[in-house]
Amino acid sequence: MKTFSLLSSPIELFGFAVAHDDVFRRLPDDLYDKVNDGVTGLSWDTAGARMRFRTDKKHIHIKFTLRHGPEMGHMAFSGSSGVDCRMNIGGYNYYAGCVYPSAAGQTECEGDFWCDDKRESSDGMIDVTMTLPLYNGIKALELGFDDDARVEAPKKQAIERPIVFYGSSITQGGCASRPSNAYTSLIGDRLDAKYINLGFSGSARGEENICRYIASLEKSCFVMDYDHNAPSLEHYEATHEKFFKIIRESDPRLPIVIVTMPDCDRNPSDSAARLAIAHRTYDNAVKAGDRNVYFVPGKDVFEGLDRDHCTVDRCHPTDLGFWHMANVIGEAVRQGITGDR
Repeated sequence: MKTFSLLSSPIELFGFAVAHDDVFRRLPDDLYDKVNDGVTGLSWDTAGARMRFRTDKKHIHIKFTLRHGPEMGHMAFSGSSGVDCRMNIGGYNYYAGCVYPSAAGQTECEGDFWCDDKRESSDGMIDVTMTLPLYNGIKALELGFDDDARVEAPKKQAIERPIVFYGSSITQGGCASRPSNAYTSLIGDRLDAKYINLGFSGSARGEENICRYIASLEKSCFVMDYDHNAPSLEHYEATHEKFFKIIRESDPRLPIVIVTMPDCDRNPSDSAARLAIAHRTYDNAVKAGDRNVYFVPGKDVFEGLDRDHCTVDRCHPTDLGFWHMANVIGEAVRQGITGDR
């Protein structure tokens, strides 16, 4: 069997600021100790970072070591700590499975991805995307292929400059049943786009240091979704428009999508106040002549059929909830990137 690690050529890895040896982290070294402790700790969670490559084999073995055992009772181990795999054969997407721990303390995982579909692409190659855990980190990962397998670099994506998402536990992916069902991943798939997930559960507070880091990143679109984690209305009002302006000053033409919390019925008055603050940022930008800003009111995201099935705990989305989020937020992202408003 021939083996490849996360860092092996020709495998493409994206979603990390630091990736070497057993260090896979979403924040760079120079920012690591300049944000709150929650962000520092959660930066080790891979939050749906991805591996992409091409192969001519429909069977892939995987073995990986997690940074810790899965810990949350309200989120499936497959989502918090699993690696899932999708294979595209000549334009047809096939879900090849998810490998994840079966017990709370388990950190060593091993299993297989299989494609049983009989389709074949014209060149015999399969485009593979593996999505890494949402609420856990990876210390080591190894892929195994038959000795005669071809393993090649992936095709370029339609949108190579990543979509950058910043926000709360929902942005990080809680509580998708598997990594590629988070709304960030779904939008990336639908637009064939790279993305960087800077969701930090309970800890996205609109800090200037992380804002300036985001401003420095090359990106095709920025999704600003942190109202859940602002500790008070006063804090949110003091940081929100300032955050927006720093990003906007770094790139006057960048599409920016402002999003508010979808689970607004838990505390309607507080949610409405936060929505008003975010909408004021949007209104002020539009009045100033900004034509690349978009607004997605969270109160509209889950509305309609099956509203009561959209969350696990009245806060964090189920897969259905994330599907709705990807529909609504994804349309704003698409319009921003394509200019088709």
